[in-house]
Amino acid sequence: MFADRAKVYVRSGKGGDGHVSFRREKYVPNGGPDGGDGGHGGDVIFEVDEGLNTLIDFRHIRKYRAEDGQEGGKKNCRGKDGEDIIIKVPQGTVIKEAESGQVITDMSGDNKRVILLKGGRGGNGNQHYATSTMQAPKYAQPGQPAQELELILELKVIADVGLVGFPNVGKSTFLSRVTNARPKIANYHFTTLNPNLGVVDLDGTKGFVIADIPGLIEGASEGIGLGHEFLRHIERTKVIIHIVDAAGTEGRDPIEDIYAINKELEAYNPQIANRPQVIAANKIDVMYTDDEGNNALQAIIDEFEPQGLKVFPISAATNQGLRDLLYYVNNMLENIGEEPTVFEQEYFPEEKKGYSDEPYTVVYDEEEDEYVIEGPRIEKMLGYTNLESEKGFSFFQNFLKDTGILDELEALGIEEGDTVRMYGLSFDYYK
Repeated sequence: MFADRAKVYVRSGKGGDGHVSFRREKYVPNGGPDGGDGGHGGDVIFEVDEGLNTLIDFRHIRKYRAEDGQEGGKKNCRGKDGEDIIIKVPQGTVIKEAESGQVITDMSGDNKRVILLKGGRGGNGNQHYATSTMQAPKYAQPGQPAQELELILELKVIADVGLVGFPNVGKSTFLSRVTNARPKIANYHFTTLNPNLGVVDLDGTKGFVIADIPGLIEGASEGIGLGHEFLRHIERTKVIIHIVDAAGTEGRDPIEDIYAINKELEAYNPQIANRPQVIAANKIDVMYTDDEGNNALQAIIDEFEPQGLKVFPISAATNQGLRDLLYYVNNMLENIGEEPTVFEQEYFPEEKKGYSDEPYTVVYDEEEDEYVIEGPRIEKMLGYTNLESEKGFSFFQNFLKDTGILDELEALGIEEGDTVRMYGLSFDYYK
């Protein structure tokens, strides 16, 4: 089975929490803090595997998680870093954020390895927070949280030239004649359900890669007949060879066929429709010519060459005209240049905003009958928040909720009307 699209969930590792402990040894009655740092969480890494050519493996495994970092320990022991997870994909895989459909990265060209999600940084142990006025800090930094994403993986075949045309116009036969590819060939619609790749070797040239894009039908751009799955593979091609049944062996008008396919390309992606294109008028070996010498080939030439589309009469069955067509296309590629089509990044996972991950503590002070919240994270928040403004106070409320402080207060048994204190700021608690 050929699979060229998959949806997966990925998650990086959470950073290990910093540890709170104090040196307790004989003859050292006032040992200082010695809590170790947490280990870093593992990264989510995508890597190109040249041996893969489908996304079939992602049909069976849809969730990928890196390992969490371990918590720090006593005696300044640092937690172990979490293992990275490396996900192998075929070259040409475009990775998108599932909800927006925006491109995160394109595994093409020199882009062989990407750290898609960084693991959370390990938190500092309480040894880092000792000061002249706070010699026994009872808090440590929590590890940074894991990052997670729903992804769409799309395999877009990397080829210089794409073959398009209705089913049964001879694309598979053409590909088998001009390359080393051996596609299955039969006389029924949608013969080709997989994009077939082949290398064209021409004397005196570097040659090029050609792909038989599965047969298109009208409505393909709207997803009819697996249209989107097929059209995806033509997005990277530099030149399009439009193969048409010039003999009309199935009773269709070749000129109408050309317009119909180009209309589908335009509807799917206007940039594709504007790619350089040549028309290969196939099956001239069985073409009907009337008594006056007229046939469909001349009508195709008269219709499209004035539009700048070169028409080559060929017969894939007898090799007639193939050499001239291939050298013409090779010359087109040389004039276009080597720059590959690579999809630019549109979505940046690292830009997800969040609050500071500095530590804090929430405790109940029995002597003062107050709930006390303190720590570097609280100091930073109060330092850049104007609580006298409506917007600032709203941010303050969201901060307490989003960081879990309200949940911790309720876990300690706080009730409405109780006093909460933060570095000189006291307020009554109300839900």
